[in-house]
Amino acid sequence: MTITTAAPPPTHRTPVALARGLLTGGVLGASPAAVVVGTVVESVPLFVAGLVLSPVYGLVFFLAGIPRRYREAAVAPCTALAVIDRLEAVGGGESSDVPVKFALTVLPDDDPAFRVEITEGINLVDLPDYRPRGVVVVRYPADRPWRVRVVKRPTPQWEERAAAARFDAVPGAARVAEPPKGCAFGLAVLLGLLLGAAAVVLLFRADLFDRDDTAKAAPAARPSVSATSSTTVVSSASATVTLGPGQSFLDKGALDRAVASLAEGGSTRRALTVVVQERLLSVVFVPTGTPTPGLDLRALPYGRFPALVQEAGSTLGVHSPQTWQIVTDRLTGPVVVRVVVTGPEGTASLEADGQGKVVRRTPAR
Repeated sequence: MTITTAAPPPTHRTPVALARGLLTGGVLGASPAAVVVGTVVESVPLFVAGLVLSPVYGLVFFLAGIPRRYREAAVAPCTALAVIDRLEAVGGGESSDVPVKFALTVLPDDDPAFRVEITEGINLVDLPDYRPRGVVVVRYPADRPWRVRVVKRPTPQWEERAAAARFDAVPGAARVAEPPKGCAFGLAVLLGLLLGAAAVVLLFRADLFDRDDTAKAAPAARPSVSATSSTTVVSSASATVTLGPGQSFLDKGALDRAVASLAEGGSTRRALTVVVQERLLSVVFVPTGTPTPGLDLRALPYGRFPALVQEAGSTLGVHSPQTWQIVTDRLTGPVVVRVVVTGPEGTASLEADGQGKVVRRTPAR
């Protein structure tokens, strides 16, 4: 038995998608660069622009996607029964929901059966209800059958059908999956990130390189290379830690070592903003005399950062994350940790508190 689906061509290869990736990368690169450069050159408008650029872009991106979401919502999804071929818990954490990888054989009433693999968050209390060869109710868009979702609370009619159904194996069922993704979108995001950061630096290069160089003689401003091939640069207004090739700040203990290197450089001041990317940690200190409470660098939940990036990249619709960024700040109220991941499906984000507990999730748009 086979299945024929009218799947649209992959939109991540279209010029519009590539332009969106280039723009997204540009914003992700220009935002922290503007914060750091604005602090160094003491430009308040540039510093504020760096802080608000990413949220404003996210809001515009969200508003621009409203018509598309309305069109997709107007198309009624398909509901069908599915047999669990196998399932496996693929993660855990402090949340009551456990990511479970399902291999399903979906059996629509009027279309051929097909197989699909999905990852679904299942509550620990409900986990015993799912077992191999069990029958569940699923829902999926007719033109994108790979986006199957398990209906955890089906209607009584579908619940009765699932309880009474008994299915034999369907050896000829075709397997469906999302169309393969090329690397063009990722390259567009990376190019945009580099161009965005470079544009900010080039626009203000005169202010950056014509400043008084007397501070360069201070020990705190001299780069130092640690045993883990990282470079730490500390100035009166900001600090950066850059990892060497083959390293990542998601590696165990990498962030703790970076913060320790800042403390060795004499930076015990409170921070205004902390930005973490794959191999770059950027810190902007609270200006002297500013009433902003700021952040204690030693009190941030660095141990939770890798798990937050993994959750944002696996549960919010970005199936192939290509860039990520963590922005932590405390301008007035409590500490806010924002995690942004970007992939061919768009940009997803989540927010956590000062202990690393997730308080808000925004799926990919």
